[in-house]
Amino acid sequence: MSSSKKKTAIKVIVVLVGVAALAAALWRLNSFEKTEMVSTKGYSYERAIVTEVVTDNLQENGERVGYQHIKVRMLTGEHKGEIYDATSSEGNLFGAACHVSDKVIVTFSVSGDTATVGVYSKDRSAAVIGFVAVFLLFICLIGGRNGVKSVLGLVFTFAMIIFMFLPMIYLGMSPFWAAVIVVIVTTIATMYLIGGNDRKTLSAILGTTLGVLIAGISAWIFGLVADIDGYNVSDIETLIYLGQNTSIDVGGLLFAGILIAALGAVMDVAMSVSSAIAEIHDKSPKLGVRQLFRSGMNVGRDMMGTMSNTLILAFAGGSISVLVLDYAYDLPMRQILNSYSIGIEIMQGIAGSIGVILTVPTTAAMAALLYGKIRKPAGADENDEALETINTDKNETAISGSSSQEAIQ
Repeated sequence: MSSSKKKTAIKVIVVLVGVAALAAALWRLNSFEKTEMVSTKGYSYERAIVTEVVTDNLQENGERVGYQHIKVRMLTGEHKGEIYDATSSEGNLFGAACHVSDKVIVTFSVSGDTATVGVYSKDRSAAVIGFVAVFLLFICLIGGRNGVKSVLGLVFTFAMIIFMFLPMIYLGMSPFWAAVIVVIVTTIATMYLIGGNDRKTLSAILGTTLGVLIAGISAWIFGLVADIDGYNVSDIETLIYLGQNTSIDVGGLLFAGILIAALGAVMDVAMSVSSAIAEIHDKSPKLGVRQLFRSGMNVGRDMMGTMSNTLILAFAGGSISVLVLDYAYDLPMRQILNSYSIGIEIMQGIAGSIGVILTVPTTAAMAALLYGKIRKPAGADENDEALETINTDKNETAISGSSSQEAIQ
């Protein structure tokens, strides 16, 4: 077997062993029973289809008031195929305006021989799955082989959040350090899928990890200075109840979320800078560390503004309703700046952007050190040539001297 095949076989074995070890760890991590927060005995969410609208709640002015009385045929559950009377309210969060043949999600509860059925919402499962499928298809079609790798990395990231991050938090681990572990594992796997096993991937992994940690530390420092912590979020009452009945550290969820939110942008910047330096090195392998670092910084500077805007606009978009309310009520700027909701959004956006910005020099430095040619001090090459010339002359003199002695003898 050739050396290249041996190396490939070793890589495959290492990857398989790593996957098996990770799968075993995740299985072990998820082998626990959750505390029952709400009793679901005799209560379930099922899929159903509307077969008849018995009484509509549509008024002459086009508004809906009160409840619709409808008949639905169950599509899932123990009572699949059976028809039940149901009610549907026209609410903004629950219920739906039902028509015949609409597929809906219903709450099905049984008490003795009586079944109570209410419409929870329209059945959006097909729309959600279809939209995600179109998104993944675009990645594969446009990205080709790398697109398929990106999809695998995305699936892996989602799996790590569900089967590693959430269980670790539920079992009482610090949300911040749980996020750090997930960031490292996800970064290694994603970068290895996309970039392979080389110096470019290594520098991108190190740059991403440091960038995300910088974002988290920046948020933590801002929280200390501004007196903001995880207990100042809008849904804290529900979270406190959750923390009282489980081992979840509610106060650390805010900063853990910042780490997870910043991962995508930081990973993008780190891989782009690392790839640029790798490409420059391939074209000019004689470039030193300084030259490669400067080239990486030039590439990274062009990305800083756009990626920072991406993070800030993402957080601003998530709080657009709060901004509209503040604007419509013409609240004073002093009140807006000192509200917890705005302070948290500012902290998230700025901390993530700081992580993105500082990812550029850290990744550029690491990639330059891994790829750059270590330059000798000025004059070192001339000294080496002089030494070689002197040694050559000595050797020639010794050889000629020995030849002369042989001739005399």
